[in-house]
Amino acid sequence: MAAEIQPKPLTRKPILLQRVEGSQEVVNMAVIVPKEEGVISVSEDRTVRVWLKRDSGQYWPSIYHAMPSPCSCMSFNPETRRLSIGLDNGTISEFILSEDYNKMTPVKNYQAHQSRVTMVLFVLELEWVLSTGQDKQFAWHCSESGQRLGGYRTSAVASGLQFDVETRHVFIGDHSGQVTILKLEQENCTLVTTFRGHTGGVTALCWDPVQRVLFSGSSDHSVIMWDIGGRKGTAIELQGHNDKVQALSYAQHTRQLISCGGDGGIVVWNMDVERQETPEWLDSDSCQKCDQPFFWNFKQMWDSKKIGLRQHHCRKCGKAVCGKCSSKRSSIPLMGFEFEVRVCDSCHEAITDEERAPTATFHDSKHNIVHVHFDATRGWLLTSGTDKVIKIPPTNPASPDIDLLMKWYEQEGPVMLRCLHPALHSLLLSIVSVFTLLISPLCRPLTSNMYM
Repeated sequence: MAAEIQPKPLTRKPILLQRVEGSQEVVNMAVIVPKEEGVISVSEDRTVRVWLKRDSGQYWPSIYHAMPSPCSCMSFNPETRRLSIGLDNGTISEFILSEDYNKMTPVKNYQAHQSRVTMVLFVLELEWVLSTGQDKQFAWHCSESGQRLGGYRTSAVASGLQFDVETRHVFIGDHSGQVTILKLEQENCTLVTTFRGHTGGVTALCWDPVQRVLFSGSSDHSVIMWDIGGRKGTAIELQGHNDKVQALSYAQHTRQLISCGGDGGIVVWNMDVERQETPEWLDSDSCQKCDQPFFWNFKQMWDSKKIGLRQHHCRKCGKAVCGKCSSKRSSIPLMGFEFEVRVCDSCHEAITDEERAPTATFHDSKHNIVHVHFDATRGWLLTSGTDKVIKIPPTNPASPDIDLLMKWYEQEGPVMLRCLHPALHSLLLSIVSVFTLLISPLCRPLTSNMYM
């Protein structure tokens, strides 16, 4: 059955449902606590916070921990409740959270980098801690001994890091637009390959271990799907953002890619369709449709006594054409062009309405997203942004399907949560603890009202 035809990309404006505030600076990363109604966040204001949902429906910071340096990134393993935090000073600090998520115990520190840690990953199967930094270094440590196992110098500052446990391949995306693949051993690494497809720097990476596909987001507003497992060099472009792509997440159960842009746009891509590679642009000194010379082809201009024309390219066939022969525009969703792009007149006539049917939906988060986390088991989509806010959906939506989740955003009303200034937070927690011990039946409604 053919998909429903949409003349323009579908744009939705979600209504805010849960809004967690309180950080004094940018929330660089936040994750949903599995099997708990909670969130862990790290911020540029040097704080690590664990937010738990109370009976009032509001999120309270059950843990407020100040670090010695701004927190740039983190990795949380729910099985061991191990929290690895990358800091601006190059250190990675490791903690174990208690079962009730009300206490965090320091384990060890890794002197991993000479400057800001940009990404950190904890690999439970190998007991490794992987990291990248602004010192252009990739490093991995043994989490049991704390010993540094090895390192690799990247061509530019790394901004994306993913790891495949089965093959021990690590994927590193950097600001030059290059993606590097390394094969890790216990104490050494081997360069497998490097590839480049973006015209801007890589800003985010996402790995699908089932389909063995790597997604890369870039400051050039595009996402590229790299077919690593197929080993055919296939690269599919996805063009659906008007600003740089800053965060990626993938839902394996529905085969949907979630990409978030600097303008607050969230695009949900249907990857369960047979997509096509964009063609390479052909070189020519004259229009490949009407044979009119381009402006640098002086010989043909002189021979034909004609003024040279500007060169364009058809996004569907890749031919070099003049403006007159490419006056039409069309979306080509199966090639990743959700917006209308230039095509030659013959390709425009050949594109059917079914081929113009969108394969992505568009949503407005209303804040500049720097990180996204999707919990497939519950259908929770969490975003953190430069506006110092964490946004999450309501508890237990009807289905973990992403599109239904977005509809839930549209239909329900907003719920607001505000927190006290961090300077008063420690004092408040002490007061709450005393009230909890002395008058436990009254402490929960009393402290809930204090935050409203």
